[in-house]
Amino acid sequence: MELEGTSALVTGGASGLGAATVRALSAEGVRVTVFDLNEDGARSVAEEVGGDYVAGDVTDPEHCQRAVDQAAAGGKLRLAVNCAGTGWIGRVIDRQGNPHELAPFEHIQRLNVIGTFNVMTRAAAAIARTEPLEDAERGVVVNTASVAAFDGQVGQLAYSASKGAIVGMTLPAARDLSVVGIRVVTIAPGLFDTPLLGLIPEEQRRVLGESVLFPKRLGDPARYGQLVVHIARNNYLNGEVIRLDGGIRMPPK
Repeated sequence: MELEGTSALVTGGASGLGAATVRALSAEGVRVTVFDLNEDGARSVAEEVGGDYVAGDVTDPEHCQRAVDQAAAGGKLRLAVNCAGTGWIGRVIDRQGNPHELAPFEHIQRLNVIGTFNVMTRAAAAIARTEPLEDAERGVVVNTASVAAFDGQVGQLAYSASKGAIVGMTLPAARDLSVVGIRVVTIAPGLFDTPLLGLIPEEQRRVLGESVLFPKRLGDPARYGQLVVHIARNNYLNGEVIRLDGGIRMPPK
């Protein structure tokens, strides 16, 4: 798919993997709409690349529709990338024998799973209205899972469940959307140097980086953005989950 002159919507685009994706797509001539709860951050990234922004919550269908409408203005929306999400630490039962609380589990599912669902479904409806390109392709949705979907660690019950759900949505969504020429691909990142990991001490970051098979470092978010660009261009990538992790297989803890 030729990217120059198209439009894209990136959730979680104010920082981390999302911001890197915004920059990578913009460098290819894509008009990107940054959708993030952090209005100041979304505005800053949008201004940096000459794009648009919408402040909102991916768990709110009306906010998602507003973001999709903004990105689809002009009828050129071809790409939606779901990077919004977060994690949570909590065991099935804690050290005192108390069961995992329901509220944080529900919150993670709402943000990571329902947020992805909200944007994917609404973006797909808009992309389906565009004119078909080569091979009758109209566009692609890229979702973000995690290696935790496969290698969930101690305390990652809620997070792994949410990312596993995103993995599970990939093939049926690709099958559903094949009739209108829309592909669906999921990226499962490993340990990336995002603001979330930036909160932990430098020594712990170094140890985490050395746990990667090769290269022995935390992932650069720019590599995620590069993969999104490749997925968009390579229209034979569909219905697949791609681990982007330096070969790491996460230990129990």
